[in-house]
Amino acid sequence: MPEDILKIDPGDTAWVLTASALVLFMIPGLALFYSGMVRAKNVLAMLMANFFTITVVTLIWVLIGFTLAFGPGGKMIGNLDFIGLRDVGANPLPFATTIPGSAFMVFQMMFAIITPALITGAVAERMKFSSWIVFCAVWSLIVYSLVAHWAFAPDGWLFAWGARDFAGGLVVHINAGAAALALILVLGKRRGWPKEAFRPHNLPLTLVGTGILWFGWFGFNAGSALGANGIAANAFVTTQVAAALAAGGWVLAEWAKTGKPTTLGAASGAVAGLVAITPCAGFVGPQAAIIIGVVAGVLCFLAVSLKFRFGYDDSLDVIGIHLIGGITGSIMLGLLADSAFGPADADGNPIAPDGLFVGGGADFFIKQVVAVVAVLAFSFIASYIIALAVKAVMGLRATDEDELAGLDIALHEERGYVMAE
Repeated sequence: MPEDILKIDPGDTAWVLTASALVLFMIPGLALFYSGMVRAKNVLAMLMANFFTITVVTLIWVLIGFTLAFGPGGKMIGNLDFIGLRDVGANPLPFATTIPGSAFMVFQMMFAIITPALITGAVAERMKFSSWIVFCAVWSLIVYSLVAHWAFAPDGWLFAWGARDFAGGLVVHINAGAAALALILVLGKRRGWPKEAFRPHNLPLTLVGTGILWFGWFGFNAGSALGANGIAANAFVTTQVAAALAAGGWVLAEWAKTGKPTTLGAASGAVAGLVAITPCAGFVGPQAAIIIGVVAGVLCFLAVSLKFRFGYDDSLDVIGIHLIGGITGSIMLGLLADSAFGPADADGNPIAPDGLFVGGGADFFIKQVVAVVAVLAFSFIASYIIALAVKAVMGLRATDEDELAGLDIALHEERGYVMAE
């Protein structure tokens, strides 16, 4: 038996595979979360856009995405050593030494799948399904793979420089949020927005989706420890604390402003907290998670109203929750990181230093700010160009007639609620 295989820890492997399944389960959770917020005539289109992302990104990731993200190479992009998953099998990889390389690959595949799926909420009720497939494939290849290499791969320029992202604040949420903003600026507003009221058609569906997302997020964050260890346990705790407190922060802010606490507000707040703790989960303690959760809940509640002030039609508040939540968590990591909770490298040095408010200097905080700006700018510009190219070649929007009829029947020849009429 090869020596490397003997080093594999069965407990770590079992946990990472379980976490991978939990992250995949987030996709139907996200689909339900989003589909409950659209109008009844677009519920299946919303579900389909999310679900089919699994097919598109799995193919991209297996063929070339994984090697571009994690192949050893330059600071900006990985090389082709792992193309087609060549040499990614039972043996561990240098940056995940206690699990098979295939387990690390499939865990990261789930991140690659859910990131573009997040974007679908911003373009709900007006984007053609065929155009979404093309945009998703190109974006996953060009944008996601590069940003993942920057922040997750040991030789990526952000990671090597010292910026940190435990489970995807930069790679997943800021990346998807910036792309969503670029895409909706090219796509345009829904017919009638903002003069007409676009009310959620099934909030119980959204609450079920929130519960599934919350459940799956433990795999997302605790799984990023890549082992069944104390770092995973702490990430599990901080994830729960931040989500719960963010739901409370959002509802209290909403209650104070409007006089009415809403179920949609509670659900949105919980997701905002999950987003904000994602870059921090393994680098902070429970007390810091309380602060992060409350701040994210209030800030994201305030941020969702920006679309009315600036006139961009973010259908399901992807920008207000994922972009602003990701920025909040990534920057607060530079303030609240505590090396007593975080992992260390092979030499015993903390992977993330103490934050500015925990006795560290300003250097780490500045690196976090620069990382946020770099990912936001790159993702926005690249996504805008991809959207323009897709628009020029095949168009982005459904026709006016299709929007009025609903995308379910117009694009998929199905109805979500046959007895609704």
